[in-house]
Amino acid sequence: MKDFLKYVFATVVGIGLFMLIATVICVGSLIGMAASEGQTASVKKASVLRINLTGALEERTDEDPLMQALADITGEEAPLGLDQLMDAVEEAATNDKVEGIYMEVGSGFGGTPAMMQELRQALVKYKESGKWIVTYGDIYSQGAYYLASVADEVVVNPKGIVDWHGMGGAPVFYTDLMKKAGVKMQVFKVGTFKSAVEPYINTEMSEPNRQQVTSYLNSIWNQFLAEVGQSRGLTAEQLNAIADTLSALQPTEYLVECGLVDKMAYLDEFKDMLREKLGLKEKKNINFVSPADLVANIDKKDQKARVAVYYAFGEIVDQASTNPLSANETYIETMPTIRELQKLRKDEDVKAVVIRVNSPGGSAYASEQIWHEIQLLKAEKPVVISMGGMAASGGYYISCGANKILAEPSTLTGSIGIFGMIPEASELLEDKLGLHFDVVKTNKFADFGGGSFMGLPARPLTAEEGQLMQANVERGYDLFISRVAAGRGITKDSVNTIGQGRVWTGEQAIKLGLVDQLGNLNDAIAEAATLAELDKYSVDEYPAPANFIEELLNDKKESYFDTHIKTALGDFYPMLSTMQWMMQNRRIEQCVYARVPFELKVW
Repeated sequence: MKDFLKYVFATVVGIGLFMLIATVICVGSLIGMAASEGQTASVKKASVLRINLTGALEERTDEDPLMQALADITGEEAPLGLDQLMDAVEEAATNDKVEGIYMEVGSGFGGTPAMMQELRQALVKYKESGKWIVTYGDIYSQGAYYLASVADEVVVNPKGIVDWHGMGGAPVFYTDLMKKAGVKMQVFKVGTFKSAVEPYINTEMSEPNRQQVTSYLNSIWNQFLAEVGQSRGLTAEQLNAIADTLSALQPTEYLVECGLVDKMAYLDEFKDMLREKLGLKEKKNINFVSPADLVANIDKKDQKARVAVYYAFGEIVDQASTNPLSANETYIETMPTIRELQKLRKDEDVKAVVIRVNSPGGSAYASEQIWHEIQLLKAEKPVVISMGGMAASGGYYISCGANKILAEPSTLTGSIGIFGMIPEASELLEDKLGLHFDVVKTNKFADFGGGSFMGLPARPLTAEEGQLMQANVERGYDLFISRVAAGRGITKDSVNTIGQGRVWTGEQAIKLGLVDQLGNLNDAIAEAATLAELDKYSVDEYPAPANFIEELLNDKKESYFDTHIKTALGDFYPMLSTMQWMMQNRRIEQCVYARVPFELKVW
């Protein structure tokens, strides 16, 4: 009884402490919001849309005040939703209460080139309204500067940095590390350029992989040079020369001299410049409005006819991982995706569907199932694909059968290829750990892959098992190129020539017939409406964003602190996550992948 009362008391105290902490967090968040200069939920006259270029740029962000409060306390930034930013920029162009846009650059901003390109295009279009854009920052990352360069005035702190250095890719190779641990990777693949397996079997890039990475990096970099050059009045040669000086280590005055920025000023001086632009008196608060608040004020006309935008971003999987290494990862999960697409197919008010794909691919089996469901949807209403940062391998697989495919010039796509990987740890388990295995079986392949310990296979595949596995992968590749050939109206031989696992940018893919036109999500929506012969329509987003209560009750959601696992593991994260995933998914169909390289750092 004494122990019972002790545990009850401890539980009550724990709940009380949790409530106290939650209250402090909520109150602190409210105080912080109230204290922010001129921040307001309503749009006042002479307002300025403030966009904080800090944190990760993602396709969408859910309503999650608790996570935002925790981010505020730790000094970290919540992710930026591209969808919300695009809507806010579009609204700012026509809202007569918004005078201009102020982009405030902080640290840690990043996103895929195509996502930043889409936002930059929206900012360029916004400037057609005649309104201004100004930007200020202490440290401009290359991605942040790419966006900031569109501004009428680019201002940097007198001791600030603009990191303009070019593009590079640095894959990490784990082969020798695994060898020391006594683990080998058994690989089966089709595709000369299918390089996702290389980190586990090579110690450097193969020549075909080096060729494709060089090609798509140059494609993206040349796009950056052209767009930044047009905004800043600089040639590609000048911008390359600046990159070769390593501008981040140059004196700040150099940034003005070479034309990357217009002025140097401290933040208070910049705010005075902004007040002068707005015609405000000294020290008077500026009416800043956030993207979320501006979007909340949009009065959308509701029409019965609807174009649905379905967001499919993340790795394509048969079932979402329970792996703690995958905290806060997003997935395109087979059955939830199929159920959502079925609802859209049966909804008579939905006249056309745009599928926003931002995925490196994943399970070949799951990709086939989702492809099939998209074909059923296409049979009843137009389907248009809008490619985001990446729609490659399995991401291209699910896209190839749509009525139309649109991509950004810097979207990474293609990678038409298949591979399989099965780890083998007999040396680790038997020689180093002293474990031994035996088997009793009724049929020749009853123990396919051998026994295992903690998910690690205890023996290599036999020659016959390896041959069957390779044949399975080759059938998967043949099916993949057949889907692409049918969807794009070209021969299988043509698909095989441009396939072989090779990654292309959208700029390159349109010349090869893999996409139909270059354009963003809004262009895809307009194309879908045209195909459905709609003059008036509403746009609905699916799946519906989770609200705060749903997020709180979601038992699959990882804790806030789990998000730091990926950061803490650093370069070891891709290998450990991949190995854990393979150990959890050992069915034959789950060993075959349609995916781009597991981890290629591009900076």
